[in-house]
Amino acid sequence: MAAVSEAGGKVYLIGAGPGDPGLFTLKGKRCLEEADVVVYDYLANPRLLRYVKPDAEVIYVGKRAGQHTLPQEEIGRLLVERAHQGKVVARLKGGDPFVFGRGGEEAEELVAARIPFEVVPGVTAAVAAPAYAGIPLTHRDFTSTVAFVTGHEDPTKEETGIAWDKIATGIGTLVFFMGVGQLPEIVARLTQHGRSPATPAAVIRWGTRAEQEVVTGTLADLPEKCRGMKPPALIIVGEVVALREKLRWFEAMPLSGRRILITRAREQASSFAEVLEAAGAEVVEFPTISFAPPESWGPLDAAIARLREYQWIIFTSRNGVRFFWERLQAAGRDARDLFGMTVCAIGPATAAELQSLGVRADIVPAEFKAEALVEAIGTVAGADGLRGSRVLLARAVEARDVLPEELTRRGAQVDVVPAYRTVKSAPDAEVLRDMLREGKIHAVTFTSSSTVKHFLELVGEEAATLLKGVVVASIGPITAETAARHGIVSHIVPENYTIPTLAEALIKHFRPTQG
Repeated sequence: MAAVSEAGGKVYLIGAGPGDPGLFTLKGKRCLEEADVVVYDYLANPRLLRYVKPDAEVIYVGKRAGQHTLPQEEIGRLLVERAHQGKVVARLKGGDPFVFGRGGEEAEELVAARIPFEVVPGVTAAVAAPAYAGIPLTHRDFTSTVAFVTGHEDPTKEETGIAWDKIATGIGTLVFFMGVGQLPEIVARLTQHGRSPATPAAVIRWGTRAEQEVVTGTLADLPEKCRGMKPPALIIVGEVVALREKLRWFEAMPLSGRRILITRAREQASSFAEVLEAAGAEVVEFPTISFAPPESWGPLDAAIARLREYQWIIFTSRNGVRFFWERLQAAGRDARDLFGMTVCAIGPATAAELQSLGVRADIVPAEFKAEALVEAIGTVAGADGLRGSRVLLARAVEARDVLPEELTRRGAQVDVVPAYRTVKSAPDAEVLRDMLREGKIHAVTFTSSSTVKHFLELVGEEAATLLKGVVVASIGPITAETAARHGIVSHIVPENYTIPTLAEALIKHFRPTQG
């Protein structure tokens, strides 16, 4: 990490990569986690902000054609100002900061202000976008040379700074940045200086993202094919473009081109997102819920103090396990205090959480819901096995009453103890509403009834209308029933109510039909 200024500040100029958050570097992630201030661009995927610490200041300075949130000179002043305040500043820029990212200009300003800085390279779109389109920039059978060229020179220049006569025929593959609006002029310059109009060429818009669009042709017909196309886009010129039909792999992925909304709590969304992204999806995190301690630890602490009085202990979620364990350890106790108790878990994820703590669940029902657990307990306990026994149920404050009511009916004394609360998160609902209106969300996932309820509260009365035409995936029938009561039809409900099977069901739903 960089040295700090006398005031303690420093700046990281970080390449955010081309759009796919999986292409972000490990060092970039570490710098974001350290930063007190994050200044990010239009081309930086907002999902990278999940690495930012909760109390960091996040400033959007996005620039697109004709729309500048903050002029370049003001961005430079902002970086210097925050660093002089002793802050660690992460300047997150699309692609690579030193490849048409104006990172050099910002670095010069930092040097002039005596602000220590580091450059964290990113995967440039010039390499990533063609790769995702199935176009290798070099190939031993086609070319050994490649050049990156601006397609949008400084308008204050009186003459072009590009040696068109040299690059037109002297370089095998040309990659033009920011040039889609000048495509006819670029083609004219190249052909005037000797490049054949029959040369294969392509335009790639939003490379590596769900909305990736690839148009191929030749220099002669590409401008007409791309009429009206808007930035951000790259232009690729060269014989290697002809390899796309053979090498296009990204579009073949089952969730390629799909943007999927995850409403799960941010703490638990990562593993789900990784599975979907591995299948080609672009994930949008919209955590409608988060988990918090109960209003008082008193009831749970009291139950832990008399743990030996219970014959059964039931966990309905991994969150219940996690919060229970925190209080168990706070009381100076551990897994040995569960000796002699029958431990029950709803679902393999809950059982796995217990296993990670050294506790094996004795009962995990085949169907992951309360009714199935009641039946499983009844089978193990026998006809009168529950009568007079004490059961500890550590769960969320808000939960269905089926489990305690059924166990009580069978003669058990059930202590329902709140281990945590499910609370509404506060993501930017207006951004999501805009994405739904514009058809940018292809599927929405609900992993509990709570996610449905809080989604509806956050999005508002038009939620059901906005979801028309969107695939709705609910983790199980209880969640689907909650959605249905609010006019939302679930198109996907997996047979097993787990995150992995929900992901598999989404992949199966969108997988292109064979033949």
